[in-house]
Amino acid sequence: MSASTIPHSRFPIPGFRVTDAKAFGRVAVVMGGQSAEREVSLDSGRNVLAALRAKGVDAHAVDGIPALLDALRAGHYARVFNILHGQHGGGEDGVLQGALESLHVPYTGSGVLGSALSMDKVRTKQVWIAAGLPTPRFVALRKSSGAKPDVHAAAAKLGLPVIVKPACEGSSVGVSRVFRDADLDEAAELAACYPGDLLVEEMIVGDELTVGILGREALPSIRIVPKGAFYDYHAKYVAEDTQYICPGLEGDAEAEIRALALAAFDEAGCSGWGRVDVMRDRDGRNYLLEVNTAPGMTSHSLVPKAAGTLGISFEDLCWRVLETSFEEKRG
Repeated sequence: MSASTIPHSRFPIPGFRVTDAKAFGRVAVVMGGQSAEREVSLDSGRNVLAALRAKGVDAHAVDGIPALLDALRAGHYARVFNILHGQHGGGEDGVLQGALESLHVPYTGSGVLGSALSMDKVRTKQVWIAAGLPTPRFVALRKSSGAKPDVHAAAAKLGLPVIVKPACEGSSVGVSRVFRDADLDEAAELAACYPGDLLVEEMIVGDELTVGILGREALPSIRIVPKGAFYDYHAKYVAEDTQYICPGLEGDAEAEIRALALAAFDEAGCSGWGRVDVMRDRDGRNYLLEVNTAPGMTSHSLVPKAAGTLGISFEDLCWRVLETSFEEKRG
């Protein structure tokens, strides 16, 4: 299948690299796990499993990393479609990727470096800043010293309003928008419920957008318009009244945000597929928030929505993601 020009995209979407499902061999779709995003991962995994089977792929569900590694050591699978989310039992922090590398088992998505770096929002921001890419100002609050992080000093340095969130979680887990000094302690306590450090970030007032990455292509951006004031966990995974406008921008602005997302993805050492979240302020300036290296594949998820505007069905999208298991990992 030859490449063709797709509406709303300045990139051609290439044809399938693999045309015979048998070339994938027996595929483990690893889902669930033990992270804070277990239920979302199970939902994503069930959808991916059904899509691959509908395309003729010999795909099987595996719940969590220990079960997967046992099955791989027994020789049951040829490759892995990783749809685990999060860290500490999830599959986005580089731990699973390192284990698969040691077993010489191909897998979807980013390698060890890109996965581990992107899970840490603070260090990702530091890399972006070093590369000259825009991201909101922030203060990292370390929990390792044993002292209570001084969220008030951080907020005073940045100026209210701020975002308070765990530095190493995704999917809006533990995130608070804080407009008053009196609410900072409660926000910090929520964020501290999760492993890792805390991040206090200046709040960018404007539009929230996201850009999916598939191979070397940036998909059309999506502008997210929640019914409430904040695109929180409920708006992302439960609510049916959140609006998704795709493409989220037009003309040069759309080209600019896609190019920025791809640059951010590359600088973070990512590969295969993923999603880059961006805030755009009222003056039209873009600010990078984070990279998701194993985005959701639920009915509410954004990469499938963006791919759909290019005529890529959910089944074909899962096939294309599985094709990334043949790519050499960049990190």
